[in-house]
Amino acid sequence: MFHKEGHKIIFITLVVVVAGFLLADSYININWLRTLTMLVLLGLLIAILQFFRNPKRSTKLNDKHVVAPVDGKVVVIEEVFEKEYFKEKRLQVSIFMSPINVHVTRYPIGGNVIFSKYHPGKYLVAWHPKASEENERTTVVVENETYGKVLYRQIAGAMAKRIVNYAKLNDKAIQGRDSGFIKFGSRVDLFLPLDANINVTLNQKVRGGETIVAEM
Repeated sequence: MFHKEGHKIIFITLVVVVAGFLLADSYININWLRTLTMLVLLGLLIAILQFFRNPKRSTKLNDKHVVAPVDGKVVVIEEVFEKEYFKEKRLQVSIFMSPINVHVTRYPIGGNVIFSKYHPGKYLVAWHPKASEENERTTVVVENETYGKVLYRQIAGAMAKRIVNYAKLNDKAIQGRDSGFIKFGSRVDLFLPLDANINVTLNQKVRGGETIVAEM
């Protein structure tokens, strides 16, 4: 299954690849060069298809759990001062996505969307310390009665030139469901209560919608 954000790009890539195959077959007379050209075009198509894949995930709904919003590697676990919404100290857990990861963003908890804001910005590399405050990003806060408020922030990276955020104010968030997409490399930050029990470790690989990042 492929994410709807990739349908247009996949179609364009498929047209380019088919056209490239036909041109290579018709105009390149050197066998090894024709084969190499076709393999490069095929590799491009495979790369685009794998990037926009949207695998089904089995999220076990639990209002006491915060699940990973994306696939990737945990690169930050630390106490920070969250400036935009809470304006107080929170536990930050950051997940970095490489271009080969699934880039679907999923709701970390179920509840109500009480804040959603887009910020234009720079395109620093996603692991840069200032990326969370200076890069293009969206901030979303979801609240439920059991866990309280959880903020997650989609952050563009050096390659990510478009963030898609489906979460709108007063939407009903369902844990593990699609809430957005980030194209071509990025990271997502979670801001959790200070008393949250963190279930992941630095450099751990997580799966969006399935790995339990924290619990009450």
